[in-house]
Amino acid sequence: MENLLEKLKKAKKASSSLALLNTKVKNEALAKIAEGIEKNQEKILEENEKDIKKGQEKGLSKSLLDRILLNEKRLKDIVRSIDDIIRLPDPVGEIISLQKRPNGMLVGQMRVPIGVIALIYEARPNVTVDGAILSIKTGNAIVLRGSSDALYSNIILAQVMRSALKETKVLEDAIQVIESPEHSVVEELLQMREYIDVAIPRGSTNFINYIMEKAKVPVIETGAGNNHIYVDEDADFDMARKIIFNAKVQRPSVCNAIEKVLVHKTIADKFIPLVVEDLKKVGVEIRGCERVCSIVKDAKLATEEDWYTEYLDLIIGIKVVDSLEDAIEHINKYNTKHSEGIITESYEKALIFLREVDAAAVYVNASTRFTDGGEFGLGAEIGISTQKLHARGPMGLKELTTTKYIVFGEGQIRE
Repeated sequence: MENLLEKLKKAKKASSSLALLNTKVKNEALAKIAEGIEKNQEKILEENEKDIKKGQEKGLSKSLLDRILLNEKRLKDIVRSIDDIIRLPDPVGEIISLQKRPNGMLVGQMRVPIGVIALIYEARPNVTVDGAILSIKTGNAIVLRGSSDALYSNIILAQVMRSALKETKVLEDAIQVIESPEHSVVEELLQMREYIDVAIPRGSTNFINYIMEKAKVPVIETGAGNNHIYVDEDADFDMARKIIFNAKVQRPSVCNAIEKVLVHKTIADKFIPLVVEDLKKVGVEIRGCERVCSIVKDAKLATEEDWYTEYLDLIIGIKVVDSLEDAIEHINKYNTKHSEGIITESYEKALIFLREVDAAAVYVNASTRFTDGGEFGLGAEIGISTQKLHARGPMGLKELTTTKYIVFGEGQIRE
């Protein structure tokens, strides 16, 4: 097995070559990857089954097993996302903000690849493909380090993609996978400023914090989703129930699911029993403030820690608030800056919520489950940035480029 340094050197070399390739060549490589995944579907699912069995023996939760799971539908979705990326414009080489200065010089910016991206992630083997295809389209090499819980799946997907690249002008070394499950390898990777231009972690709050603490390379903070829906006093109850059920239950193990519901005090007695009835039908555990516990007799009293917690499971926290302002204050204190929503018929309150809530995506009368690169028209995402620099929200093609200034002159000199 190659050591980490050898892999990084190859990735660095491949990035220099990849940055010079045109869109047609890169799209041809992506098409070969899609073809390879389709041809090797059976082998991929066999390796994924090994991860599922290993996870079951290890006692992983149903929600975590769901994040690891691949099936025919999910592989089709992966292939479809590759087709979407192929159709999207290539941002590399785009010239933006070209302006003529008083001295006649033209000054602008050009989008260019970042270089080598280290993607460090938990579970979800589809991220292996998303990260690779987005990187190739934007002229970046990628170093993939998934969790041990999806090791077999990540290895086979990387092998299939690298093998597909052998038939193209994109060097297979543009995709590197780190197979070692040792934490020491991650820590070593995060020190490699000479080879890694940016690290992108995807996983739990604790995992992301660990990466941020250990890294000497630049890091884009992503992913953790302690998300809220606030139901205002003039909300449409049927709409609110439908949105909350979808945002919590459709896929509770992902970062854009909601973890908390805030309800205005004037509708609490009427609305909370309705939404709790919906959620209990599918086994959602209710944790609430004292007011909620007085309405829902079998609800567990929420602790201070609960309000900070991203459950990623069929558990939800519900709190009664006095006003829109109280809801916004609570959200901005406890959220992870991911996705927040309000259910209201008031245009004025919606605008206040949009303006004052601090998050990467803020919704009015819609499920937070839409915070996703594919759903936002980006084709796929390498992560959802919850910080404010250099990107925020789902990170697609443009977010995987940086810029350099370009200047056109006719012999001008500075006096």
